[in-house]
Amino acid sequence: MRRTWTWTFDLPPDQLWPVLADTNRFNEAMGLPPYKLEETPQANGTVVRRGRGKAAGFVLEWEERPYEWISGRHFRQSRVFTKGPFRRFGPVFDLEPDGKGGSRVTYALEWEPLSLVGRVFGARLATQAGEAVGKRVVEAVTFAQGGVGSGRLTPFVLPEPALPPGARQRAAAMAQEIDRTPYGNGLGARLADLVLQGMAADLTYLRSKSLASDLGVPSRAATEACLAGVKAGLLGMKWGLLCPNCRGPKLSVSTLSELPHGAHCSTCNIDYDRDFERNVELTFAPAAAVRPLPDSGFCLSGPMGTQHVAVQVLLGPGERRTVTVDLPPGPYRLRTLHPSGFVDVEYESGAFPSLRITASGVEVLNVADQEHQPGSVMFVNDADFELAALIEERTWSRDALTAPEVISLQAFRDLFAEATLRPGDDAGVGQVALLFTDLRGSTELYERVGDATAYNIVREHFTLLAAIVRDHDGAVVKTIGDAVMASFTDPAQAVRAALAMQAGIASSAHTDRDLVLKVGIHAGPSVVVTLNDRLDYFGSTVNMAARLQGQSAGDDIVLSHAVAADPAVQEILAAVPQRQETVALKGFAAPVGFVRLLCSRQLDTSS
Repeated sequence: MRRTWTWTFDLPPDQLWPVLADTNRFNEAMGLPPYKLEETPQANGTVVRRGRGKAAGFVLEWEERPYEWISGRHFRQSRVFTKGPFRRFGPVFDLEPDGKGGSRVTYALEWEPLSLVGRVFGARLATQAGEAVGKRVVEAVTFAQGGVGSGRLTPFVLPEPALPPGARQRAAAMAQEIDRTPYGNGLGARLADLVLQGMAADLTYLRSKSLASDLGVPSRAATEACLAGVKAGLLGMKWGLLCPNCRGPKLSVSTLSELPHGAHCSTCNIDYDRDFERNVELTFAPAAAVRPLPDSGFCLSGPMGTQHVAVQVLLGPGERRTVTVDLPPGPYRLRTLHPSGFVDVEYESGAFPSLRITASGVEVLNVADQEHQPGSVMFVNDADFELAALIEERTWSRDALTAPEVISLQAFRDLFAEATLRPGDDAGVGQVALLFTDLRGSTELYERVGDATAYNIVREHFTLLAAIVRDHDGAVVKTIGDAVMASFTDPAQAVRAALAMQAGIASSAHTDRDLVLKVGIHAGPSVVVTLNDRLDYFGSTVNMAARLQGQSAGDDIVLSHAVAADPAVQEILAAVPQRQETVALKGFAAPVGFVRLLCSRQLDTSS
């Protein structure tokens, strides 16, 4: 049996898909309860997911079938019941252009009753669900059209959530505390409102970069405010170890020191290792004293839960299916939902490769076997069991706040100085830009102006440099005497910070006292360790950056070739006087080439 509803809206499909295909949000807005699934691995590697619940007095037990979808256009899902009035029940959603710049939205419910009771109950349930879905669809589209003048935080008009006694008063006090810190950025009240009124689906794993987009503020400002929110007690931290397949946080801990070296994803049926640079993500969630959240989701496998998956289809044994797709150029992976290998594809244009699955793995179909045209993909299941096949983007989400980004934020270093890895643990990062500074002639400065005056000058210089580092999304790792070591995830930001430092020193009140700054920058792989009860970096990249700072004469900036060759850095350097040099450095076998940037006072001296 089937009931269908259709609407037409003046927004294109790409603007509607993110709000209408977010089944976790949608189910919460519909008032459906959160639920859990029991995941049982099978001998062939697939996973059977079973759930239980109640509806209208019926006890329900079912197998949750994998969603099928084509991103931006279609999804469907079905529950196969072992207890209850239905054999099968599930939604079908389609989104297509209307030919006038807008979209036609079709939502259907399909069910197979087991009896007359199931037929009657299914019809009544479909009617009620259709009315509720229609209401929520219109709300979501109105929100997507920009109808947010009422100050709504979500696409849906929702009732006030149940809060613990005193939660609003606590949140208000915490908001004021957030705004009193240097890192609140005036966002305390907005954070508190989100915690008190936001959807549980959005708050369970709150991403600060996504929040920044919603609030219309820079990413660093939102992240700093969230960190300040943790310090104030409004939020908690979740260090998630993301599964490399579904990219969900299958394990979350509250501190860095609790992070294990690996985890198991019961959904994908794989064990996986920790990759500090890629799959360790920091998210936030409300403190339970302000806003307790359910410990499970409202939809556990919808298309927006795995946004990197462009196409997912469920294939019976021996089934061949051709799917219409429109994929942009880029790196993709073809695989199955269960562990059986994968094929990586660098797609440029023309026909997208088709996929064949056998009992032993996955492979790209031979050209002679491909019976499809550009704009379509063929999936062939030559295994003897049902399975889900998919096409996913290999790039990771830019909305994820990765561990290397976090530890290169000054706010994290300042607010959570005690946050370290467990003793003996370390973590590799593929690239970090390290900036070292030192003052030239600081000993003579102390002799010339006296200890007290020189000390104050040096402290002012530290304050200036720390502010510049923060403004360029970096963090001061440590100070050693008069020297500073800072880290950045972006080499271009490190170079901009260095230029700002030299400009700041040149314009400071102490320029006439020969306060001269030496700067060196190098970028490359490094190891994060706990040293002297704080997070530090170790390895040849650190050594090179320190040695390059030693080559600085003052009023200049010494860059390694690795930094100078970065495309974003090259744009910065186009207007900066420079010269190439080579020198033998202690600890490095071959002579090292570098680029010396000449700043204003050195140009005056050399002219």
